[in-house]
Amino acid sequence: MDATARDAEEAVERLHAERLEAARGRLDALINWERKGRGRMRVSLGPARDLCRRLGDPQRCAPAVHVAGSKGKGSVAALIAAGLKAAGLRAGRYGSPHVERLNERVVIDGAEVGDAELADGIERALTAREEALREGTSAAEATWFDLLTGAAWCAFGEARPDWLVVECGLGGRLDSTSTLDGEVCVITTIELEHTNVLGTTLEAIAGEKAGILKPGSTLVTAVPARSAAGRVLDARAAELGVPVVLPELLASPAVRLPIERANATLAEAVLDELGRRGRRGLDGRPLGARLLTPEVVRAARLPARLERLWLERTPVVVDGAHTPASVRAVVRDLSGPLLDELAEGRSLRRRPVVVLGMGVDKDLEGMLKSLRGAVDRVLCTSVGGSLARSPEEIVVAARALDLEAETAASPRRALERAQRLAGDHGWVLVLGSLYLAGVVRPLLREDPGHPTTC
Repeated sequence: MDATARDAEEAVERLHAERLEAARGRLDALINWERKGRGRMRVSLGPARDLCRRLGDPQRCAPAVHVAGSKGKGSVAALIAAGLKAAGLRAGRYGSPHVERLNERVVIDGAEVGDAELADGIERALTAREEALREGTSAAEATWFDLLTGAAWCAFGEARPDWLVVECGLGGRLDSTSTLDGEVCVITTIELEHTNVLGTTLEAIAGEKAGILKPGSTLVTAVPARSAAGRVLDARAAELGVPVVLPELLASPAVRLPIERANATLAEAVLDELGRRGRRGLDGRPLGARLLTPEVVRAARLPARLERLWLERTPVVVDGAHTPASVRAVVRDLSGPLLDELAEGRSLRRRPVVVLGMGVDKDLEGMLKSLRGAVDRVLCTSVGGSLARSPEEIVVAARALDLEAETAASPRRALERAQRLAGDHGWVLVLGSLYLAGVVRPLLREDPGHPTTC
């Protein structure tokens, strides 16, 4: 490509980026429950359904797999989409939240949607809401996430993929993504999370997540059938006549698979179920677990999910774990073969220095208890804002549990201090929030020794 053509292409890309930024500006003026406190559940899907109707119901452009759960739903969705791609099929994947770029949420055939396509979708959704405002219908109350979901549906409607793989934003029953019907519905795990919205018991949270089930679907889950949450899922499935698939490897609470293996097991079960339903790949063979080869699984890894990065020559693992159970699972996995992989043949201390930041709605004491005895020190930081706990609040709680802890004014400062504390034979673990991960990741690199901005 000559210089003139390259300049023209770059100019077009800048225009698309400016359009997307302008559309985001209009979108960000609406209620965004991801960035604001929320003390109650929405009362109906009316606004989201009205919005979809005005957009022509583009979410019906392809059969869908719908994924909910407290932990792992993004990774499971990515693995399912990767398996479909390996079968020669084009999948549209919708997830949340993003780590660094809004475009991460809308992926078509393995690639993030372009600025132009995302801007088109947001503009269409905003126009539909404005029409609802004039006509006095329920889409006038559509929120930020409703409109972004509508924009994703528009992008998928234009691209016409073979499948949609969609991750719930929050809960399930009243989530914007429940405007589609999943042929296979996945509920990964049930933990106490978002209790101010979803309920204060595992049974209540399970009831909300079970809301993604629709007649004619199949439920694939890792929630043990004999648990309190499992009984709620089974009861709802029986009421709707929905078969339940609980992979044998995940059926016993006594068996604790590594996080990545558990996610892959669920994704394999989904692909097997699609095959049993007669769904086939481009080669005519039924879909199935065989599609998730080690190479496909590696390629499907998402950012900030047990992600191994480097700050100069210091290994750093970044994970968005934000519940006590998920923190325990991360610490457990990183005490075994994953730590050996991280060490790359050199002597590495078993206990990491932790950089920790979290939201005010997260179980601070429970997460700190999950770290006790497993970490060297905790650097307490914050991404700021009214929904984030202050470093001072975290450090007081950590010291009360006899954890070595100190504050850091920013994630950057926390990383700098963690690196010094880790020394030549230590490593750093970043936990607590995907928003924290989004701030930290640009400071890190994929290869050791590469110059960093920290």
